[in-house]
Order: sequence, then structure tokens, then C-alpha cells
Amino acid sequence: MDTDTLARIVPGITRLENIADNKFKSILEIKVGPVNSSFTGDLQMEEISEQKGFTLKVQQKSKIGNANAAIKISLLPVNENQSEVAFDGDVKLSGMLAAMGQRLINGVSNTLTKQFFSNLEKEATSFPKGELRS
Repeated sequence: MDTDTLARIVPGITRLENIADNKFKSILEIKVGPVNSSFTGDLQMEEISEQKGFTLKVQQKSKIGNANAAIKISLLPVNENQSEVAFDGDVKLSGMLAAMGQRLINGVSNTLTKQFFSNLEKEATSFPKGELRS
């Protein structure tokens, strides 16, 4: 839930600016199939439960289309030293993004998800045991 940490672990973020409590302006550079595009918009954290999770509302616009999403992120304790991260969401695409086809979008989504969890793992292991902040 730390802005600097989010900017390091979310794939494609080149700028993340806190504009209000739990609300951010963002710029993302993402390659969608053969197209590179810059997305600008808002990210907002809602339904925040400290140490348990939150819902991330995303509204992004680009030349190739718009993306609106609601993603529920949950932290589930496994034991004293471990937590499991679970997420589920709904994304609505418009413009060329929607026309590109489900197969292409699913591939990009899977790649970005893998990058996110790889970045999260690197970030988590960079803190001494017991000092990881949310």
C-alpha cells in the first residue's frame, strides 16, 4: 500500500503520484501485442482493511483504447512469517484494446501478472525478516 513500493512492483508504471488519500494519477507504458502504448489515468484503493487487503479501482486511457478495472487484493496469513496474496478482478476494455481479441489480451494479462508477482517477491525478499511493510 506504499506508493513507492507499488511503483516498483506494478509492471509498466513510469509515474505514480498521490493526489488524495488512497488516490493516484498514473502513467503506464505497456506493450499490447505488436503495439506499445502509454496509458494515463487514476488508481484508487477502496475497501481498505489494514494487513488484510483492498480493492484497486483502475481507470486508464490511451490512444488504443480504455481500460477500467476493479481488482480485489487479499493478504491471507499462512503462518507467522508468511502470507499468501490472492486477487480477483473484472476488467472492461474499449476501443482497439477490445478489438484485439481475448487470446491476445489474456496473454498480455498473464505476462503482466507474472511480472507483478516476480517484482513482489524481489521486493519482499529485500527487507530483513519481519520488516516488510504493506
